[in-house]
Amino acid sequence: MPAEEGRRAARRGRTKYLVSALVVAAVLAGGGAAIGSVTGRQDAGQQTPKNALPPDTDTVRRQDLSSSTQVDGSLGYAKERKVNGGAAGTLTWLPATGSTVERDGALYETDGRIVRLMYGGKPMYRSLKQGDEGADVRQLKENLRALGYGDALAVDEEFTPGTTEAVKRWQKAHGLKQTGTTGPDQISFQPGAVRIKNKEAAVGDQVSPGRPLLTTTGSAREVRIKLDVAQADLAKPGTKVTVQLPGGGSAEGKVASVDRSVTEEGSDPSGKTPKITARIAFTDPGKVTAFDQAPVTVDIVGEVREDVLTVPVNALLALPGGGFGVQVVEGGTVRDVRVKLGMFGQGRVEISGGGLKPGTKVGVPKA
Repeated sequence: MPAEEGRRAARRGRTKYLVSALVVAAVLAGGGAAIGSVTGRQDAGQQTPKNALPPDTDTVRRQDLSSSTQVDGSLGYAKERKVNGGAAGTLTWLPATGSTVERDGALYETDGRIVRLMYGGKPMYRSLKQGDEGADVRQLKENLRALGYGDALAVDEEFTPGTTEAVKRWQKAHGLKQTGTTGPDQISFQPGAVRIKNKEAAVGDQVSPGRPLLTTTGSAREVRIKLDVAQADLAKPGTKVTVQLPGGGSAEGKVASVDRSVTEEGSDPSGKTPKITARIAFTDPGKVTAFDQAPVTVDIVGEVREDVLTVPVNALLALPGGGFGVQVVEGGTVRDVRVKLGMFGQGRVEISGGGLKPGTKVGVPKA
């Protein structure tokens, strides 16, 4: 009964690949990314006749192979910080939540006077006038030059007569009294453009120096992921990642920073897991338009092996004498070839040995 014998052979072939798949799964569960020698066993009653073709075939490929780990994350904005009031008065205006304020833009208003954003890491903590010196003076001069009010200014820490004239030109452009001096009632230094996340005060509130008015973030998007402390090596700064975005599509990025502090998470006080937070910056932030705090999946690229031979993981066979092999299909015949395993990744595994080359057909289970 040739038809019945064919069905039996096909069943034996599927069993052969199933047994091998279970052994490979056990190997992967052991956490080995690169394996020099692995042993497996196939029951004698499940041997496939040597002349039986496999259910399907794939090919040996030469490629760059990378291991990766998937973790969940949330999409947000970088560099959250507070904006405090700089001068006493009544709060008369705040920007809309979600809006972005750039250099020379209106950040808030007290007593009808707009306080404008300028870039710098040092806060505007004093009134600046001719003769003053310091890092805040340098910041002011950098901004005046960037805005076109002080093209001839030397970027140094001295408030010169030229700085006075540049400040007057800036004040005139904004309808202010041209005093040539400025301070916290006119300028708020922030590290860069900011996005308004929350309002910490309401119009009509009394403002005093140091009182929080706004919570802001940077304008660039980022992803935050949390990892077990034991996985910290997966997300070193500079590690490349691919972020799977809500609604489809993906974006490339890399780990920008990893928090030094450890947090404990979990609902059970006795079983909390120590976690670290890593922040991911996008290669092209402008392409990321999903909602704030949207959930994402992050593929963290691990080890990379360049120009290696690979086969699909499900092409591996557990050989009767131990170890793994692949079933090579040539000219309507098959033969088992022992291989040495390397790194697993992307659904494939690095192999060597057996005289295999790119394009060689190997047996796989039916898709």
